[in-house]
Formats: sequence, structure tokens, C-alpha cells
Amino acid sequence: MRQELTRERLLELVKELARAAPRRRTYRLFLVGGGTAVYLGWRRASIDVDFFSDEDALFVNIQEIKERLNVNVELARPEDFVPPLEGSEDRHVFIDRVEPISLYHYDPYAQLLSKVVRGFQRDMDDAREFIGSGMVEGERFRSLVRGIRDSAYAKYPRLSRRGVENAVDGFLSDMDRASRRY
Repeated sequence: MRQELTRERLLELVKELARAAPRRRTYRLFLVGGGTAVYLGWRRASIDVDFFSDEDALFVNIQEIKERLNVNVELARPEDFVPPLEGSEDRHVFIDRVEPISLYHYDPYAQLLSKVVRGFQRDMDDAREFIGSGMVEGERFRSLVRGIRDSAYAKYPRLSRRGVENAVDGFLSDMDRASRRY
């Protein structure tokens, strides 16, 4: 069984990826899901970390690194599970530079959509943090989801526009009710 991934272990993993990365290039590495939650302190630990990069070369030694550090690593991004939101590539949040890697949080709006659609308790806890922290603005999120092209849903046969929009509206209504209680 793999060890839990804490913020310290996450940073160690990023440093190991940076050390192993082919030189004379730069890379963008994105934290997704639990990695974002752990990095920001919303959770103490995660059972794995989801990464994304456009550059497969960054992950050439990932098997050896994850075995040595005894961690679970998944290579995934929100668009593997939910339709893309317009402008996602412009909303990644820079974290730090660990030569030759620039580390980012993947678009918080795309991460939030993935969590709300999946709907597990831990995802919903993270979803509330995206809104509560101010990383995501609720009405902008709703607008981006409503702006998903109908044709984008074709790649996701288990999802429907109605189901996705209802999940988002329900989540935002719950957030609104919770904020009025305090």
C-alpha cells in the first residue's frame, strides 16, 4: 500500500520530477484535484496526486520515481472526465518554479466542474473550498458551464447538459444557502 501524499511529499515528488526531466527544455506541470487541495491545505493528505503536462517527456521516469517515493500518481486532467470550459488555458494558477518545471494549479473552474459532476463527499468538500477560498467565483462558474457547446457533450456519453447544469446549480444553491446561515 502506498503512503499518503502530504504537501511535503508532493513537493518532494515535484523536485524529483524536475531532477529527472530532460534538460534544455522547460515544462509546465499542473496539479489537479487532490494535489491542489493538499498543496493549499484544504486537506492534510490525499491517496494520490493527479498531474497533467502537455510534455510527455516530463514523465519518462515517473514509474521509478513513484516506486521510490511510494506514492500513487495519476496522469489526468478535468477534460478527461467533463467537457472543456472556454478559456481554461488562460486560468491556470502559477505556484512556483522548480527548474526546469513551472508548477501550476490546473484551471480552478475546470477542476471545480469535475468535482461537482463526480459528486463524491471529498470532491464536494474540495468544491466548497474552491468557492470559499475565492479561487472560483460562483456566477462566473455557472456562466462558463452554461457556455459549454452542445457538441462538446458528445465525447462524454454519460453526461448530459441538463445533468451537468443541474449539478452545478444545486451546488451553487447549497453554497448560497450555507453563506446566508452565517
